[in-house]
Amino acid sequence: MHSKTDSEVTTISIAPSSPTRSPRPAAYYVQSPSRDSHDGEKTTTSFQSTPTGSPPHSHSSVGRHSRESSSSRFSGALKDGSRKVYPNDGNDRRKNHKKIDVIEEEGLLDDEEYRKGLPRRCYLLIFVLGFFVLFTLFSLILYGASKPQKPKVTMKSIKFETLVIQAGSDNSGVATDMITMNATVKLSFRNTATFFGVHVKPTPVNLDYSKITLASGNVKKFYQSRKSQRLLTVTLTGSRVPLYGSGATLSSLNGVPTVPVPLTLNFVVKSRGYVLGKLVNPKFDKKIECSVVYDPKKHKNVAISLKKSCTYN
Repeated sequence: MHSKTDSEVTTISIAPSSPTRSPRPAAYYVQSPSRDSHDGEKTTTSFQSTPTGSPPHSHSSVGRHSRESSSSRFSGALKDGSRKVYPNDGNDRRKNHKKIDVIEEEGLLDDEEYRKGLPRRCYLLIFVLGFFVLFTLFSLILYGASKPQKPKVTMKSIKFETLVIQAGSDNSGVATDMITMNATVKLSFRNTATFFGVHVKPTPVNLDYSKITLASGNVKKFYQSRKSQRLLTVTLTGSRVPLYGSGATLSSLNGVPTVPVPLTLNFVVKSRGYVLGKLVNPKFDKKIECSVVYDPKKHKNVAISLKKSCTYN
C-alpha cells in the first residue's frame, strides 16, 4: 500500500498536466543554453510518453538519470563559462577588461614618465649649475693669474728739434709770449703675459710747462702678442702756444731760451688683455710722469735720457 502511494505520487509529479509538478526542473530548463534546451525538451518528451503505470523503479531511474544529466550539464556549463547563458556578458567583460588594461597601461606610462622625467630634469639642472660654477671658477682663476702679468712700459729718451720763444698775441688780441716746440719721445712697451696678448688704446702724450701744455702727441693703438715687446716713437708738436704770465720767467735771445726750461712729460698707457674673449679681459693702466729740463746749450737735437727721470704708477 505504501509503495503504491509513492508510485502514484511519482506519476502525478512527472505528468505534464499535473498542477503539483515541482518548479525546480522548469527553472533549470529555462536557464539552460540553447544546445542543452533541446536535450531538455527531448527529456521532457520522453517523460510525457512514459505510461503512468510504469513501475516505480523505472520512474525513479529516469528521475535520477535526468537529475544526473541535468547536474552534469549544469556543472559543464559552469566549467565552460557562463558566457553562453548571457551572450552580452562576454562583450561587456571584454570591454571592461580592455578599459582596465588601458587605464593600467596609462598609469604605468605615467609612472615611468615620472620616474624617468624627474631624474633627467634633476641631472640637467645639476649639469647646468655645475657648468656655471666650474666656468666661473675657471674664469676667476684666469683673471687672478692674468692680473699680475702687467705690461711694462719703459721710457727711453726725448729729443728737442725745435724750441722757439717769441712775442705775439693770442686769438683775442692779448699780447703775450708764445712758444713753438717740436720734440720726439721714445719708449718701449713689453707684454709680460705668458698666455694672452694685449690691445693698447690710443693715448695722448702731453709736454707741459707750469701746467700749460706746450706740445702734445698720441700713442697709436696696436696689439702686442704674449712675451713680446716693441719700441714706440711719439712726435710732440706745439705751435704758437701762448704763455701769458708763465712766460715771464723765460728769457730769450733771437727766440732761443737763454735759461734752462723745466718741462713735465705725462701720459697714461691704457691696455686690455683678452684672456677669454670678452668674458675675461683685465685692464692695465700705467700712468707715467717724467721731469725734463731742456738746456738749449746742451740738448738741442740731442737725445735726453729718461731712464732715471720718470715715475710709473
